[in-house]
Amino acid sequence: MSSSFKRRDGFMGEKLLAIPQKILREAKDKNPQLFRIYITYIGYFPKAAAHYRERRKGCEDNILIYCLQGKGHYILDSKRYEVTSNQFIIIPATDQYIRYWADKDDPWTIYWVHYTSDHIQALNQSLNLNIHKGPIQIPFNEKAIEIWQNIYQTLEMGYSIENLCNAAFCLHHLIAIFLFPQRHVQNNHENDGDIITKTINHMRSNISQKLTVEDMAARQSLSVSHFSNIFRKATGMPPIDYFIHLKMQKACQLLYTHDHKIKAVAMNLGYEDPYYFSRIFKKYVGSSPEQYRVTAKNTG
Repeated sequence: MSSSFKRRDGFMGEKLLAIPQKILREAKDKNPQLFRIYITYIGYFPKAAAHYRERRKGCEDNILIYCLQGKGHYILDSKRYEVTSNQFIIIPATDQYIRYWADKDDPWTIYWVHYTSDHIQALNQSLNLNIHKGPIQIPFNEKAIEIWQNIYQTLEMGYSIENLCNAAFCLHHLIAIFLFPQRHVQNNHENDGDIITKTINHMRSNISQKLTVEDMAARQSLSVSHFSNIFRKATGMPPIDYFIHLKMQKACQLLYTHDHKIKAVAMNLGYEDPYYFSRIFKKYVGSSPEQYRVTAKNTG
C-alpha cells in the first residue's frame, strides 16, 4: 500500500472524539470507583477507503472494532487476519506490533472504541481476551450500535463527570453486547427533551457565538437566577462555564482532526484573540493547543 494513500481519519461522514487525558485523570482522581473502565477515543468511519493505522509499540488501550460493512485486515503478533461484515475484534492492550487497514476494493465501515482501565491486563485475563483471538462473527448488532450512539451523543454534550460516568457505565453494556450478544434484547428510549438538554443543544448549535445567561434563560422563559440554579444543579457548573467547556471540547476535535492554524480554530469558536483562546485552552485541557495536537495525533 503506497504511503500517499494511507489515512488515519478524515473520512466523509465520520464521527470522532478524543477525550483529553487531563479530563479523564481528574474524573478518575475525584471518583475512582466510577471509572473502573473508561473510554479514551471513540469513532465511526463509513466506507473508510485507504484507512490505515500502524502501532509499532502496540497500544495501551483495548481497541474494539465492529465492522458493519465491507472488509478490513489487521496484523497482530506477526499473524494476519481478515475482518468482514458483521464481525468484531477486540485487540487487547499490548506492546506487540499492531497494524490494521481497510480493504482496497471493499473498504470497511466501522464503529470503534478505545477503552482502558488501571487494571486492564487483569480485566482482559478475566474475560479471556488475548492477542491470539481472531475476528468473531455475530448477527447484525443493532443494539450495540444504539449503545455506541448513546455513548457518543452523551460525550458530544460535554465532558462533565455525569457524562463521563454515563459513558463509562454504557461501555460495560457495549462490551457485554459483543461478548454475550444472545443475552440482550432491544429496548427503545425517548429523549425527554428537558430544559438542560435543549440548552446544551442550543450551545452546541451556536458554538462560535458569544451567548449570555440572559439569552439562555429567556429561551426557556425562566428568570436568570432560576435558570442558573437548575442548570448548575443538573450539570455541576454554571451555564457560561459549561459553554466554555463545550468550546474547548470542540477545539480538541478540530485540533485532532484538522490541520487548521490555531488562529483559525480560535475564530471558529468565537475567540478573536488567539492568545486568549490558548490561555483558556491550557487552563481547561492542561496543555497548549499546539502541544495537545502533537500529543493526540501521536497517541490516538
